[in-house]
Amino acid sequence: MDLTLVFSLLFLSCLHGVSSDPRYFTSLFTLGDSYIDAGNFVIMAARMVPPVAVWHDKPPYGMTFFGHPTGRLSDGRIITDFIAEQFGLPLLQASLLKISDVSKGVDFAVGGATAIDVDFYERNKLVQFKLLNNSLSVQLGWLEELKPSICKAKKVCRGCFSKALFFVGEFGVNDYNFVWSAGKTEDEVMSHVPKVVENIARAVERLINGGAIHVLVPGNPPNGCSPTILTLRSSLNQTGNYDHIGCLSDINRVAMHHNSMLNASIGALRGKYPHARIIFADFYEPIITLLKSPNQSGVINPDALRACCGGGGEYNWNASAVCGMPGATACNDPSTFVSWDGVHYTEATYRYIAQGWLHGPFADPPILSEMGH
Repeated sequence: MDLTLVFSLLFLSCLHGVSSDPRYFTSLFTLGDSYIDAGNFVIMAARMVPPVAVWHDKPPYGMTFFGHPTGRLSDGRIITDFIAEQFGLPLLQASLLKISDVSKGVDFAVGGATAIDVDFYERNKLVQFKLLNNSLSVQLGWLEELKPSICKAKKVCRGCFSKALFFVGEFGVNDYNFVWSAGKTEDEVMSHVPKVVENIARAVERLINGGAIHVLVPGNPPNGCSPTILTLRSSLNQTGNYDHIGCLSDINRVAMHHNSMLNASIGALRGKYPHARIIFADFYEPIITLLKSPNQSGVINPDALRACCGGGGEYNWNASAVCGMPGATACNDPSTFVSWDGVHYTEATYRYIAQGWLHGPFADPPILSEMGH
């Protein structure tokens, strides 16, 4: 993407002296799902009996930056990596690695995580398989368990958390995907949005009550543009359900409704906790922007909705040969694609999103505006 040079210049100009400036974040703690998972899913899956099959622990995952798989669902770095780099912090490691020093942050996010506890989906038979117990409330519990390792006492914890940046999300995509996959209608999926948003808001409130000041809350991306979803829904009669980009309108309407409700909920929390700095991070518009103007971002127009890594088909996603499986191959230059594996995004896309969250226009307020920039 053409954005690589722009971001590099911004990064170099802002990084010098950041970590020693008291206005800047000294740690980063992230809750979320596979978009910002740094390896927790791989660890959890291996502990299941029998172990859950995982493919993103194999090449070509990690090919662009790390040169090997790291548990991240991308060809390289993810959004939180770019945020960490901006503030001179180390790239986050998975909390389940049980590393000794978490003073500068750790990643609690897990692929497949939901905002609503997993027993809801199992109890209501919305899924036909056992889910990993990795919901938002579970991740909050992991954070609570690690507090003694981060701070020595509650008062100290409030002090160090005041200079920390917390991510709460993205959450909601998996919740809605489970309901869609159960064959429910758009109205039925929409009916779950209030509970999903309520759980996210409660998590933000819980963090603030525990001493957090800076909390970033991403909305949902346009999942109706996902190569995986487009492939799975292609066998249905979807005439009239595609927008001008080629995305599924009903799925994206749910995402937009979620984002609208979440933004309003964040507004209410700002009024309740005026000392806190709660950032709404737009995950929807940056993806739409890239898909609408592919030539400007370096994406080859016919490939805008295709995955870089996959096993063939119209959208280069095949359930029998997903990225990492035998039979799947990666494109030569992931930076010319928006989607990496049909669900998750390329490092270049994540860099673009991170830049928009740091500097604007895809965050309210932009992260760096909170730092006196």
